[in-house]
Amino acid sequence: MGRGRNASGPARAAGATKGPRPGPKSPPKSAPEAVEADVAGLAARRVAHAVVADLLGKNRALALEDALAQASRVAGLDAGDAGLARAIATVTFRRLGFLRRALAARMEQGLPEDKPRLVALLATGAAQILDLAVPDHAAVDLAVRLAKADPQARHLAGLVNAVLRRVVREREAILAECDDPLEANTPDWLAARWREAYGPEKAAAIARAHLAGAAIDLTLKGEAGDWAERLGAAALPTGSLRLGDLRVPVSELPGFADGAWWVQDAAAAIPARLLGAQPGERIADLCAAPGGKTAQLASRGAVVTALDRSAPRLERLSENLARLGLTAEVVVGDALAFEPPKPFDAVLLDAPCSATGTIRRHPDVAWTKTESDLIRLHLLQARLLDKAATLVRPGGRLVYCTCSLEQEEGERQVAAFLKRNAAFERVPVRADEVGGVDGVINADGDLRTLPADLEGSDSRRGGLDGFFASRLRHKG
Repeated sequence: MGRGRNASGPARAAGATKGPRPGPKSPPKSAPEAVEADVAGLAARRVAHAVVADLLGKNRALALEDALAQASRVAGLDAGDAGLARAIATVTFRRLGFLRRALAARMEQGLPEDKPRLVALLATGAAQILDLAVPDHAAVDLAVRLAKADPQARHLAGLVNAVLRRVVREREAILAECDDPLEANTPDWLAARWREAYGPEKAAAIARAHLAGAAIDLTLKGEAGDWAERLGAAALPTGSLRLGDLRVPVSELPGFADGAWWVQDAAAAIPARLLGAQPGERIADLCAAPGGKTAQLASRGAVVTALDRSAPRLERLSENLARLGLTAEVVVGDALAFEPPKPFDAVLLDAPCSATGTIRRHPDVAWTKTESDLIRLHLLQARLLDKAATLVRPGGRLVYCTCSLEQEEGERQVAAFLKRNAAFERVPVRADEVGGVDGVINADGDLRTLPADLEGSDSRRGGLDGFFASRLRHKG
């Protein structure tokens, strides 16, 4: 994919025969020379750099969104700076393959991948120059300031300055090279898997969709009414609403405070609908947080038990249900150890997974997950699916779903389950249940959405999260 070579020692900007060289390893007594808290944008860039560096160095267990929120709180960023930090970090991961290739080509010894703090400093700086509407001089100057303030990078401040200035000069040539997001902007192991599973054309479309990003979709609590018009949204055939470009926070939109709707990707909203929840039915939502599916089931009048291992995430679920005027029994616990007094009419298992179907909105997933994660999660999903089956009454329904593009976590997982569990059979998804959208029901009758599905004329208004869902019935 055109990645730069690892370099064990400090690299120097390629072609900079008289350019700045790394300074002494022991900093001068006056260093760090520029950590002024009042320099506009410096605090936001410090947060973005720290989070990207920690994720690249595998030093944070949190996903990008949660890591940014935590770091922004600790740094005391206001809403504007927190938004800037989020934009920088997000675009860095969204275009990380392109950025690595461009930087490596402009450094004599390639990009030192064993130095995540330096890689993050260069990548976040280059992302601002190439993709964000910030002044070039601010992107370069503040990256250099961050380098000088970092004991591990201050001797490389000259390198950072030289490389980023070259990126500024060669911006148009670099952007012209960003023409193949599957080959150059996708980790090799994922690109290979998607080519094998979906073919080269669909794999390329998936990578393009990831590069375009994702719109914000809403699920309505009640009837559609005139909400599309009130929100300036597009009504999708699947039943969700898709917002256009937002100029205010989501929480300030009509209907938020009144609990008329909640944010949920259009694909993520389909599995709960496949259960066909009826008023008064007892339904278990396993691995329930953040709660969008729980809200869907409760809004249909079902008696829902929402279970999850994470108490903090369930607190947020409870807060959302309160805003929506909905109720559910909220249980903190491990689904594998869950022993209800009697079986449920239906069970929804949104199993922990690699989340590769959400890369267009969570681009860090592509660069922080590995194939070893996939193996571990595949085994856990099989155990959870077998457990979920024991919670369904005879004649009851079970929907298994994952926000993954990997067939081990979807198609193959269900095929293996049905071989192990003769008491269950598949109930195929019907076209009318997905708004007649072409191509999202596979040959077995399961739901399989891809990021490039539901494309519109504006790529930001098209696409779905990659989701798999299978509806099963206890034959009884």
